[in-house]
Amino acid sequence: MIKKFFLFSIMLLSATAKINFAVAEQLPGVVINHIPAHLNRFIGSPSICIMPNGDYIASHDEFGPTSTEFKSGITRIYTSHDQGATWHRIAQIDGQFWSSLFIVDETLYILGTNKHHGNIVLRESKDGGHTWSIPYDSHHGLLLEGEYHTAPTPVVIYRGRVWRAIEYATAKTTKWGERYSAMMISAPIGSNLMNAANWTHTNHLGYDAFYLNGNFRAWLEGNAVPAPDGDMLDILRVHVPKGSREFCALVRINRNGKKAMFDPKDFYMMPGSAKKFSIRYDAKSHRYWCLANVVPDSLSTEEPDKIRNVIQLISSKDLKEWEKHMVVLSHDDFQRHGFQYIDWQIDGDDIIFVSRTAYDDEDGGAIRAHDANYLTFHRIPNFREQ
Repeated sequence: MIKKFFLFSIMLLSATAKINFAVAEQLPGVVINHIPAHLNRFIGSPSICIMPNGDYIASHDEFGPTSTEFKSGITRIYTSHDQGATWHRIAQIDGQFWSSLFIVDETLYILGTNKHHGNIVLRESKDGGHTWSIPYDSHHGLLLEGEYHTAPTPVVIYRGRVWRAIEYATAKTTKWGERYSAMMISAPIGSNLMNAANWTHTNHLGYDAFYLNGNFRAWLEGNAVPAPDGDMLDILRVHVPKGSREFCALVRINRNGKKAMFDPKDFYMMPGSAKKFSIRYDAKSHRYWCLANVVPDSLSTEEPDKIRNVIQLISSKDLKEWEKHMVVLSHDDFQRHGFQYIDWQIDGDDIIFVSRTAYDDEDGGAIRAHDANYLTFHRIPNFREQ
């Protein structure tokens, strides 16, 4: 039987969040930030990392009609000194969007685009996220110029390199999905990561309408994942039609990080893979883990990318067959409630994660599940036992 938990059901409010306590009693998780729907901007791109001193750092950007996402993205940075019980905003970065936090050699970095379909930019912080470098040229974090797409997917240190999947978005069309081409960037550990010359990028693999017997609509938001056979993979979310099963795509990257290769046979069924996901390998359990927006049987005839009201812990030994574990978060309504774009880390025996959460508030709640009004923090104790 699947165990079901609502973690952190007793609400702890951050210093930045002001919300009606009657509403807060129902909202799972710890509120890091709240933006009411009437402001017409929404919380996107949650990311989290653990500093060497044990502090947590979280981030999110803003999207929507009143945001500046198409001109210069805004990303907000938060910290917790008490394992996620309380949070405080410490910075705002202008010109940062769709971004991942990560640490290399005790330095905190954030990597994403400068706006919706923008340049790939990297910033570093030497003071725990309070201040950040400016990527004004190729020697200071401007890695790739053009139109690129990504999400807060894992940055992986593997075989002496830093790896990150992105999507090239400068295709012949501007149509969502069809414009995205899978690719990977990487740089040697020990090199100056702020210098674009130290980064290698693969070719980009474009949209192909014939994949999945004509049911392929897009691939995007790829994960850098070391494969069981030692290769590096780009594992991508796959967009499919209404009522379809969900698949991920496994793109292989050669060892020097210069070539991406895909065999159309390398689509594998994965629960929740029509939405953004993050896969990480756990050396202690020898398994790959993910928090996925699994589609309940009762909603199997709906568009799978719209089902974001259930988060389930899943794992795999080989990235091809996935086992379902506990349901972590859920709500009966999938149209206006969602827990999505989960980013997570292993902290000892626990998983900690942040969610782009659409939920009730005193303003009438989220407009729709996609347009989240909260950034929330959660913990799964003893996740390997679930």
